[in-house]
Amino acid sequence: MNKGAQKKVYKFIFSAFGDEIASNLDEQIKVLKKHGIDYLEFRSANGKSVANYTENEAKEVLKKLKDSGIKVSAIGSPIGKVDVNCDFEKYLELFKHIVELAHILETKYIRIFSFYVQEGEEEKFTDVVIKRLSRFTEIAKKENLVLLHENEKEIYGSNAERCFKILSAINSPNLRATFDPANFVQCKVEVYPHAFELLKDYIEYVHIKDAKFSDGSVTVAGEGDGRIKDVIAALKRKGFCGFLSIEPHLNNNLPGGGPENFARAFRAIKKIIDEEGEVYENVKT
Repeated sequence: MNKGAQKKVYKFIFSAFGDEIASNLDEQIKVLKKHGIDYLEFRSANGKSVANYTENEAKEVLKKLKDSGIKVSAIGSPIGKVDVNCDFEKYLELFKHIVELAHILETKYIRIFSFYVQEGEEEKFTDVVIKRLSRFTEIAKKENLVLLHENEKEIYGSNAERCFKILSAINSPNLRATFDPANFVQCKVEVYPHAFELLKDYIEYVHIKDAKFSDGSVTVAGEGDGRIKDVIAALKRKGFCGFLSIEPHLNNNLPGGGPENFARAFRAIKKIIDEEGEVYENVKT
């Protein structure tokens, strides 16, 4: 590019679930680089969940990522995706292990959930869930980490109201929200304005996928009922400059559709952002 020329730079930062591209970490890296994405939300690679990685294996992952110019935006951990009646003190050890992996992988963010509960019994477990996530948050604070609670099907935080209960009760900068529009749609929750407006003060990270109210099927951004364009516009208005993590889920099995479907998902969100226009800023290069 000629000196003095300008290029458009996203105010949002793209990341992605690499295991939606392929299981193999090398293939994940290759496709991310092809699309100019410099961050990975590390959930699994080479057939192994991040939770099962040893510290030495995590160091090997970090070296490979650094050699390729890729950073970790967040640990896509499964923490909190267990029955609420689990042995919590034992489970806490797994959480502490993932905290160590976050340090090794040089990210401050860990994605978490709020425990599986039986439908209709959610309110019965409000105090238990808040107490447990408070324990996680206390550790995160000591470790200078930020936990990202994701709304998800069948967990306590499946709707916006219960997500708000958790976040407002704990009220800590070390516990924020990952906002997932498709997951809300699959729980019959209005994404925008309802869920977004209720949670907007806590949103620090966004998963990009869409879904249809009619059957819960996942679509690329803009083709479902997740009001992705409205969410992007609202994020822009609130000055959000964080991660948009692409999570296609475009088939029934992970990896989520392979490189081709990943490319479709990335094109769809870029199109929405392009249409917003003002989410770009011009910088001299």
